[in-house]
This record gives sequence, structure tokens and C-alpha cells, in this order.
Amino acid sequence: MVTLLDYGAGNVRSVVNALTTLGEKVKFVKRPEDIIDAEKLVFPGVGSFGEMMKVLKKKGFDEALRVYIFSGRPFFGICLGLQALFEESEESPGVSGLGIFKGVVRRLRTSLSVPHIGWNGIKARKPSSIFSDMRGTEKFYFVHSYCVDPEDTSIVLTTTDYGEEDFVSAVEWGNLVATQFHPEKSGQVGLRMLRNFLDGKQLSPRLPSSIPEKTKLAKRIIACLDVRASDRGELVVTKGNQYDVRDRESREVRNLGHPVELAHRYYEEGADEITFLNITGFRDFPLLDMPMLEVLRKTSERVFVPLTIGGGIRDYVDRQGQEYSALDVASEYFRSGADKVSIGSDAVLIVEEVLSRGPSGKSSIEQISRVYGNQAVVISIDPRRVYVSKPTWGSHVVIPTKIPGPKGERYCWYQCTIKGGREGRDVDAVTLAKVCESLGAGEILLNSIDRDGTNRGFDTELVKVISDAVSIPVIASSGAGCARHFLEVFLETDVEAALAAGIFHRREVTIPEVKAFLKGHLEVREL
Repeated sequence: MVTLLDYGAGNVRSVVNALTTLGEKVKFVKRPEDIIDAEKLVFPGVGSFGEMMKVLKKKGFDEALRVYIFSGRPFFGICLGLQALFEESEESPGVSGLGIFKGVVRRLRTSLSVPHIGWNGIKARKPSSIFSDMRGTEKFYFVHSYCVDPEDTSIVLTTTDYGEEDFVSAVEWGNLVATQFHPEKSGQVGLRMLRNFLDGKQLSPRLPSSIPEKTKLAKRIIACLDVRASDRGELVVTKGNQYDVRDRESREVRNLGHPVELAHRYYEEGADEITFLNITGFRDFPLLDMPMLEVLRKTSERVFVPLTIGGGIRDYVDRQGQEYSALDVASEYFRSGADKVSIGSDAVLIVEEVLSRGPSGKSSIEQISRVYGNQAVVISIDPRRVYVSKPTWGSHVVIPTKIPGPKGERYCWYQCTIKGGREGRDVDAVTLAKVCESLGAGEILLNSIDRDGTNRGFDTELVKVISDAVSIPVIASSGAGCARHFLEVFLETDVEAALAAGIFHRREVTIPEVKAFLKGHLEVREL
């Protein structure tokens, strides 16, 4: 029996699924006494440090955690479950942590994008039983902006390199293990680490067979599944050509497979993340009956890499008159297995309001990032090129282009669109990305209406101008037709990840083929 501390924030479903996959029964904490009486305790912290500690103190879990940890029984902390063990965090000045260890939680000090999102390695600093059957070259999934800085270096179990940083990525003290990375989102190697923790004293402390001199962040290959209701009313994965998802001859919605089965296939093929884009609004459904929630629940039972869900993250009223906020919708997605939510059209409207009146503190971007952390908020931008004849055009960010316009224009700006690309707005993509970052977004999913479904390659001019304008990670999307296109966008821009849909669904190119092509040129995660 494993006791799991779920204090009500973020995606703990994946941790539960990982533990049950390993054959464990999971008991949820309801009272402080459940913590004190636990035999083995897992604490997956999600969101912001201040919000977490406020809830722990309100429920009396903070003192119960101290009693349990100092009893010496097995404890596994994940992400904020590691950071909570220290005295305080720069993320939430004035808020005290559990104080199990002396030291602070500080923001990453690097010239690279923050949050640190993706698959990186670990360097073992001392023997541990959790390294059983590990090579030492495996990669684990990270998503964080802060790291721990212990005064007592003897507790440091692993460190990880990210740009100029060599930060502490795991600690161990007696039967306590806590990691900055997410083993429940790190595929089979993460499950193996959890298994080693559960086996505990049955395993001898050891070092991995190899310890890298320096770890490297892998470029991420992401599989995207556009999900909507077919003409027969069933949820299917589809793919459009410049956002038109209907077959040109039959005019029926293209059916490329079942979302859960396709997601599992991509997980087994080595996808670093899975993104679901809900392109049917389901706006009339009661929140708990939304079909995408069941897709997420079933997917998270079989897929142990990060899941992002986009579409419908907004305020709405269902057919029964029940009102839901964007935060309500996001919260239910997180509870159903999502790690990140993607905001599209609503982000454009939010930015228009900010440019007109200034930030309100009440937008969905601000609210969700405040509760769940900025790493949980992805902004999906759907821009199209607008060609102009000169380097300045109103207040828009204009760039020179190597791809001339229909009248030979050598300049363009990228117009943001809403409603699936059907409506253009007077906001450019660069401005949108920068404002969304300032509001608390942690990642940009950058699409291109001009390249969508064309197999002509990513719009590297678009990707470069956006990735240069923000300090958060950017995912390139739209236009991939072969493995070479992935290499081009990674070499020509600073983008951290690249996403594709149709070519993977139709098996024109597979994820293993893309990674095999990239290997030798770039760092990639191998199974």
C-alpha cells in the first residue's frame, strides 16, 4: 500500500497510474493522520510554491509531513514535493517551506529558456538503490523554473546541467528520495526508478554503470492529435489541409484513428510528448461529461510522457445554465491526466484587452499560471503571413522575408487568427507571444496557417522571430513533410521542440525515423 498526498493541485492521475501499473494499491490522504500512519508516502507537488504551502498549512499536512519524514519511513517527493522540503523559495517570498533541509529554492540562473522543459540527463553523486538496473545515460522529464540549493551537500543525489547551470536534480537522505524531474512522466525508465524506490531495502545502493560528464537537454519530438466529433458522432483524430479537416471529395471529416490508441502508439514509438487539440468545442456539455476528459483519463493509464490538452480552455455556460471559468475547465483537465493546457483564440482576445486597458490579473492565463505555475500554460498561436511593401506597417512587427509575396513584396508580418484560422485580428504573433509571456505563459506552440498540411517544411522565419522574441520555450508546428524538415528548424532556430501530426498519422514518416535522422546532429532521447 502506497499513500499519496494529493493536496488538490495539478495532475496526480499520472502518478496514481504509474503506481498501479507497478502493482501497488494507492491510498489518498484525507486527514493529517493518514500521512502519519502511512507505510510509504509519495508527494507529487504541482503548481506554485506559495499556493502549495498555503494548502498544506490550511489542511494541517505540513506538520504531519514533518512527523512522517523524521520517522525515517520511505518518502518520495516529486518536483514541488522536493522544493517543499526546504526553508523558502524565491518564487514566493515570505512563505516558509517545511524546513526539513536548510537551504532555499531559487530561480534557474541560465541564458537558456526558462522554464526548463524537456528531457535531460542526471549525474549521480553517490550510490543509491534507486539506480538499480540503470545505465546512467537515461533521460528524465523536467518542467520547472526553480531549483533547490541545499546547505548540506551530502544529501545531493544527482545534478543536471542546463546551460550555465549545474543544478541539484535529486536528493536522498535515509529513506527519503526527492526528484526535480517527473519519473511518472519519464517513460519506462521513470517507472523503473519508482519500482526501485518501492522495493527499497531489497536493493543494494549502487552507482549507475555510466555517469556523463555533462548532461544535455534533448530536442523534443511531439505528436499532435487533432480530436473532434466525426459526422457519425464519434471522437476521431483528424487532420486538416490549412485547417480544413473535411475530405475534398466526400466532405466528411477525415478519420485517421482513435485518439487513445494513436497516443499509445506514439508513446511506444518514442514520442517525447503528446498534444491533444480539441477542435470541437463541446461548449454545451456539463464540464464533467466533456468527452475529452475521458480521452485524457484513458490515455494517462497507458502513456507515461507529458500530455497537453488544448481547446475549450475558456469561460463558458453549459446547456443547463451552469457557469464555468477557464480555471475550472483547466483544473478538470489536470485532474483527468493533462500536464499542460493550451490556450488559443482566447489568448488573442486577452492580449487585445491588455494592449487596450492593461493586465487585469483575472485572465485565464494569469489565473491558471498563478495556481498551477507558468509551466502549465501553453499559448497556441495560429498566424498567417500578411505581405507588405515596406519594413514598417502600423504597430506590427515586420520582418524581411526570403519568400516574396504575390506582388514581389519582401516584407511581412504575422497576423494572429481566432476561430480555427477563420478570423484574422489586428495583432501580430510577436506581440502576442511577448504579452502572453508577461502574463505568465510558460511555453509557445507556434503553428502556421500558410504551412499547415503542405509538407513544405516549417516556416523557419516565423519560428526564429518568435523564439528570439521570448525567453520561454517554443514548439515549432505546421508543415513538416520529412525528417530533414525537423533538422532544419532545429539548426536554423533556437526552438526547443518540433511537432507534427498528419505525417505521423499516415505513417509517411515515423517518430523513430525522425530521431534516427537527427541522431549525430542533435541530442535526442532514445528509448
